[in-house]
Amino acid sequence: MRPDGDPEPDDYGLPRVDVVVPDDARELERDVVAYRREERQRRRRARASRLLRPLTRFGIAVPIIVGALLVALLSGTLMTAFGPRPAPRPTTSMVTPHPTAPVGQVGGTLPDVEVTVVTAQRRRQRLQALGPGVFAVVPPSCACTGLVEELSSMTGENRLRFWLMFDRRGDTTSSDDSIKKLRALKGKVHDGQVGLIEDDQAHMARTYVRAGGKPAAVLVGSDGLVSDIVDDPQPGKELTEKVKRLQ
Repeated sequence: MRPDGDPEPDDYGLPRVDVVVPDDARELERDVVAYRREERQRRRRARASRLLRPLTRFGIAVPIIVGALLVALLSGTLMTAFGPRPAPRPTTSMVTPHPTAPVGQVGGTLPDVEVTVVTAQRRRQRLQALGPGVFAVVPPSCACTGLVEELSSMTGENRLRFWLMFDRRGDTTSSDDSIKKLRALKGKVHDGQVGLIEDDQAHMARTYVRAGGKPAAVLVGSDGLVSDIVDDPQPGKELTEKVKRLQ
């Protein structure tokens, strides 16, 4: 622009623009602040657009689906935390057996008596609460390590309990000596778990051991009923199948 105020022709063909260059650059500070504010707003809008682009690509359907999923998740969490608790199912030991035979016979229950379970300590417990599993009654003088090991292995494979006790009728050894013998017999078993029982009143021996003092194995199922009574059991396929059927 000429000093007299008339615009001079532009050699580059650009439109005429009145540009005023201030003498002091500080006069442009307000314009710079406004420019930077507009740039920040533009960058925020661009960032929000990138974040919302996946949700808006298919219209309003996606936000509605996401909202429904959030509501369902929140409802499920609240119902789990504050809803009614389901009653626990009874375990095997809580199921009431329905005997089809007298006590002590096949189809009946074990004698309703207390025995002593021998661990590091001795504790009294109801005999009927110790199943399901195999109860072996053997004489203190029997050479039955093979039978005990076989029963221990089979019950372990089938996730059953195995209990071992002496028939002490006519035995003159003390209770402590009898327990030592039981533990010594258990120590010879290398496979499975053996639980020890002291039947001081000989309930199991009187009920299941026949005359002659041979071992007896009483098999008790998960219903708490006696499924089989094996006189003088011998390791083998027949005994294995009977133990398997307890499951």
